[in-house]
Amino acid sequence: MTILIKLGGSLITDKTKAKSFRPERVRRIARQFVHLRDHSQHIRLIIGHGSGSFGHFEAQKYRTVEGVQTDRDFQGFVRVGAVAAELSLLVQSEFHAAGVPTMRFQPSSTIVASDKRIKSFDSRALALALDKQLIPLIHGDIALDENIGGTIMSTEALFAHLVGKLRAQLIILLGETAGVLDRNGELIPRITPSSLADVRSALAGSHGVDVTGGMLQKVETMVALVRDHPSLAVIIADGRRDNVLYDLLINRQSIGTRICADT
Repeated sequence: MTILIKLGGSLITDKTKAKSFRPERVRRIARQFVHLRDHSQHIRLIIGHGSGSFGHFEAQKYRTVEGVQTDRDFQGFVRVGAVAAELSLLVQSEFHAAGVPTMRFQPSSTIVASDKRIKSFDSRALALALDKQLIPLIHGDIALDENIGGTIMSTEALFAHLVGKLRAQLIILLGETAGVLDRNGELIPRITPSSLADVRSALAGSHGVDVTGGMLQKVETMVALVRDHPSLAVIIADGRRDNVLYDLLINRQSIGTRICADT
């Protein structure tokens, strides 16, 4: 079973303060990966993480997501990529300290985009790493775009592209909320393509600086994904919760919001 797990930018950084890493949160999650590997050898895990207060502050300054044309734009473009990689190294360091064999893959080195959409993304080395019992680590990143020069690809966009190639059955998005909440702050336990319209008004943008979209865009992206891949499920949950991954994957507890196909 292949599972894609995202550590949200709001979870691992303080998105209101530039370059504010939260190592203790990554450390707790890394320890859960140790337990998962000990108790379920058949699970193949991929970690993705957002850029949080590292990439998003630089990206907002240069409006990188809208396109890259001038010399100044490209200076900003590479700066965004540099700080995204900086955060990824910090995340990897915590996983390695816990004894989790992660291997970093920098998406910008193999992605070609076209009008802000992934046109090609070579994932062969990533798939081979999974076969070797390694845990690939990717992140939201810059991408060269054949039409608008350059842009930014969110972790969700990377996951959406990888689902079919890696035959992933589950995506877990960990953030700072219990899941998708309604107008009264109550958890919406299940969303399907047919129910999205009913809950759309309850979704809002993320707290802090985020140039790749807040909760609404995440949910819409995931709903479209499960529509195209009916065997896929997506869970949005609170990454601050103790043992959240172990409870989801080993204890089979119902946690957070589950996004799945109607059938």
